Amino acid sequence: MKLAVLSLLCVVLGPSLLHCVNAKIHYTRLDKDDRKLVPLTEAFGFSEGGTISIKMSNYNLYHPFDQELKVDNSHFGFFLWPVEADAALEQDLMDGSECILKHAGTSSVFNFTEPGMQKLISKEAPEFKQAYSVSPGLFYLYFANCDGQPISFTSIIELYNNKDGVKDYLSVGETELETVYWVMFALFTAIAVAWSWFVWRERQHAHRVHILMGALCYFKALTVLSQAGMNHYIERTGHADGWNIAYYIFTFCRGILFFTVVVLIGTGWSYMKPFLGDKEKRILLVVVPLQVFANIAIVITEEESPSVIDWFTWRDVFHLVDIICCCAILFPIVWSIKHLREASQTDGKAARNLEKLTLFRQFYIMVVVYIYFTRIVVYLLKSTVQYEYSWTSEGAEQLATLAFYVWTAVRFRPQSNNPYLRLDASEIEL
Repeated sequence: MKLAVLSLLCVVLGPSLLHCVNAKIHYTRLDKDDRKLVPLTEAFGFSEGGTISIKMSNYNLYHPFDQELKVDNSHFGFFLWPVEADAALEQDLMDGSECILKHAGTSSVFNFTEPGMQKLISKEAPEFKQAYSVSPGLFYLYFANCDGQPISFTSIIELYNNKDGVKDYLSVGETELETVYWVMFALFTAIAVAWSWFVWRERQHAHRVHILMGALCYFKALTVLSQAGMNHYIERTGHADGWNIAYYIFTFCRGILFFTVVVLIGTGWSYMKPFLGDKEKRILLVVVPLQVFANIAIVITEEESPSVIDWFTWRDVFHLVDIICCCAILFPIVWSIKHLREASQTDGKAARNLEKLTLFRQFYIMVVVYIYFTRIVVYLLKSTVQYEYSWTSEGAEQLATLAFYVWTAVRFRPQSNNPYLRLDASEIEL
């Protein structure tokens, strides 16, 4: 609960809480943790000359009172495991026949038998720090406690590649993302400015929903800008230097605006009827709070180490909330299609209602395609391409978002001869 409150404050207070952000350099604190396997980082792609730097301090090993503690230090240590063999790791843990550090497929970084680590254990040194070279590949970093004894320590872990003698804290496949984000920032800014100009030129035909559509474009551009800034500084320093706070704020606003705009367009608010029905209001009352929870989950999964026990739970919460929101925004479009179909069969304006029905069907299909592509196809693309090209999945998602924004803007643009956007008093009760 305290973690969620802290994360919400990070979103709301922004720059005043910069010190709570740790970026790509992983700060881990285990406190009397008896898990046999602790994930420490997400997948990281190493190039030739990749390095892991680990600094440990505040070490303590606990055992029950009145029992002699027999410690095998070779049963404690850090190791790398290839991403493609992650399922095999779970199977090996279930078998439990031997310590995972002694498994043939384990790329051991170090165990607690190292001289420097022995000094930390015996309190002869306040800390242990060592850097290790890593062979190229995509790996998870784990801490193994084969005996399951409660242990405490603090660690600072740096994963980086060496680019011409300079540390590069981005995983292989992420270094191209900065260019992708700058290009998309330029494109989203261009369509936001163009939309603002068009709405101003056609202001006598513009409605409130068109203003919200413009605001969504600007927040999307600012979100991509903050992502470009994050990647720039993380690559060089390992820290986002405040750009992640901007990213959380802009993502929060963009997320709420996106789902709100889709719901409002789907209900015909302001351009077909000047009010929202009770059902539409309930949808918004569901979607907006869910987006708040989703953004809390984003902050926790981005800013906390995977070693936090509830880290995977919060990641799953984010995906679940995202799916619920995506499903919820389809209902108003379905309701509009149903009303238009009934109206086209009963009143004297069948041709006009059929035109609107066609548009809303197209909008429904586009929303479904957009959700399917960005939530499923992009995930499959990221899972199947070589890790060196993982940036392509992000590029595909950004281009899909741009295409969806442009299509929606063109189809629902304000203009005098647009049959879909002419407000008719007789249609207010639609």
